[in-house]
Amino acid sequence: MKRTGNAQWRGDLKSGSGTVSTASGVLSNSQYSFHTRFEEGRGTNPEELLAAAHAGCFSMALSAQLGQSNLTPESIETTCTISLEKQPEGFAITESHLEVKARVPGATQEAFDKAVQAAKTGCPVSKLYKTNITVTAQLAGESTRHA
Repeated sequence: MKRTGNAQWRGDLKSGSGTVSTASGVLSNSQYSFHTRFEEGRGTNPEELLAAAHAGCFSMALSAQLGQSNLTPESIETTCTISLEKQPEGFAITESHLEVKARVPGATQEAFDKAVQAAKTGCPVSKLYKTNITVTAQLAGESTRHA
């Protein structure tokens, strides 16, 4: 299975701009630029797209892990925050933090925590990242757990 996305860029770094598209057409010539990446300009940026991909992948991986324990989530809501920081050698993604809220009928905290950890390491997007991945996960009706 292969998935495709493409990007076009015109101009220099600060005044140039580009577009990103996906083969599925979900993204079609979506605008990005220096301003959307490093400031608060209108449009998308690579880190925002990576965050959405990680949140989506993790949610599916968590559902699969819960399913292995015969648990079916009613809902999984995942927000991913990608940290892009200036380093001495240039900019780097230094963290991907996943904040998860799930409603899983019949799940114990132990079963939920085990599934979260397995999803954190087993999610294909997590495997792609060479950065610190953290998770804050909350099972509805339970206290928040950090991983």
